[in-house]
Amino acid sequence: VRVLRTMQFSADRNAAIAEKVNFVIISGDLYDTGLKSFESALFFNKEMARLKDAGIDVYLIHGNHDAASKLIKQIRPPRNVKIFRATEPQTMLNEELKVAIHGQSFATPEVTEDLASKYPVPIPDYFNIGVLHTNLGGVSEHANYAPCSLQTLKSKGYQYWALGHVHNGEILCTDPYVVYPGNIQGRNGREQGEKSCELVTVSETGTISVEKVF
Repeated sequence: VRVLRTMQFSADRNAAIAEKVNFVIISGDLYDTGLKSFESALFFNKEMARLKDAGIDVYLIHGNHDAASKLIKQIRPPRNVKIFRATEPQTMLNEELKVAIHGQSFATPEVTEDLASKYPVPIPDYFNIGVLHTNLGGVSEHANYAPCSLQTLKSKGYQYWALGHVHNGEILCTDPYVVYPGNIQGRNGREQGEKSCELVTVSETGTISVEKVF
């Protein structure tokens, strides 16, 4: 049975290794734009190297907080970290798992166009995942960056949408799955409560299960 396991956002690298996930998805805002120290970037690269040693790839888009981060350009991550370009949507294929991952990074901190509308058609006979940093429906208290509608996401024909930007975890739809995993650490004192990421398992028949990892 082919099993696909994915953690959205950076998650806990120990959990990713313990769960033997096939890959990790980070849906933007890995760093804060105002970050001045190289310490966090060096720590991230060190932990990504641990995932590399465990055979775990990482698929990453940049969001509004890290689009302009100079640290990203100066400290390159290990080869297992695959970063989507910002000029247009890009598709990365995992031939072994028959998974197609579609994504686009933010080019600037303030992207106001609907990026999702330009995402490509799904790859036939692949499990298609869309990775998007967005304020879906424009109803969040967060800035209205890369706004899109649920109908636009549904119309793409993907099986799963891994969203970023909104800090509260929520499954917005199950056909297809459209998921904000939430963040794993509050950005300020107002972001209280439990923090988590999502562990997603896909069976050979395409059945999807989603489990929170705290």
